[in-house]
Amino acid sequence: MTPLTGVQACVFDAYGTLFDTASAARRSADLLGDNAAPLAALWREKQLAYTWLRAAQGRHADFWQVTGDALDFALETLAIGRPGPRDRLGLRDRLMQLYLTLDPYPEVPEVLRRLRAAGLKTAILSNGTPRMLEALVAGAGLEGLFDAVLSVEQAGVYKPHPKVYQMALDALGLPAQAIAFQSSNGWDAYAASAFGMRVVWCNRSRQRPERLPGAPDREVSTLEALPALVGA
Repeated sequence: MTPLTGVQACVFDAYGTLFDTASAARRSADLLGDNAAPLAALWREKQLAYTWLRAAQGRHADFWQVTGDALDFALETLAIGRPGPRDRLGLRDRLMQLYLTLDPYPEVPEVLRRLRAAGLKTAILSNGTPRMLEALVAGAGLEGLFDAVLSVEQAGVYKPHPKVYQMALDALGLPAQAIAFQSSNGWDAYAASAFGMRVVWCNRSRQRPERLPGAPDREVSTLEALPALVGA
């Protein structure tokens, strides 16, 4: 795969790119059983849908609230937590707390270390709240591996609004073409490309190409290939 030239910084989406969003449900398999995978999928689907719908309506609520609302929807839809609300509440609290310590994907720590050793700037650009992102980074032992951890709360609107991607340029002091943006979410990757960033789509789930403005510069299945792509 042909390397990208002129990249001075790598900016990462957090959820699904650096951190496994299914790991909270997977770590609750003792309570969820066969519902662990369906819950994780529906929870994530509604979480993203609520960010887009709130952005379209101009009714922002932070990602912690959105994540809880999406979990409530998923638990009720799948009838998990019966026989009573109290049982569901205990499970809900456990899942929400686990969402603060999602598992990083296995390659992530070494990839970040290689990028830093090569002199590249690194940052997170995420829908998560500052508290959520701080907990994720600390829980995974990734402190000191980012020049910036950026939350959409600063912009007051969710991805894929251009104001969010502009935050990375402002924080790093670089033009869009000097930044490689990595996301596992196709819609996010295409939006960052349309904004003007170089984009490496980490297509972990083998999604089909989007029919949206923009196009990723490169596509990989994990972040393991990223250092070679950006000369690290």
